[in-house]
Amino acid sequence: MATVHQGTKQFPGVFNEFWLVKETVDFANAATGSGTFASVDVTVPGVALGDAVGFISTGVDTVDAVIAGAVTAANVATLTLLNNTAGAVDLASTTVKFVVGRPSW
Repeated sequence: MATVHQGTKQFPGVFNEFWLVKETVDFANAATGSGTFASVDVTVPGVALGDAVGFISTGVDTVDAVIAGAVTAANVATLTLLNNTAGAVDLASTTVKFVVGRPSW
């Protein structure tokens, strides 16, 4: 289960609420050859469609691949590793930290 801290003091007026998430993820079991992507779902209680995922930090070098995030269902944030390199990317299991914010506008 992900470690989640919820608060409301950051970015006043822009977001109503925040979730600070820390979870161990493993992209190694997914297809990450050149031009492919792999996704991992993280349970984040309370998030909903329309919430924004950002500020993604990993404990390993992403080897020029990109990790993006989105809330894809109630209580679920999906992190996607996109490999735009010319070769395969095989990341070790790592701790990922990211922020989910609920826009106030």
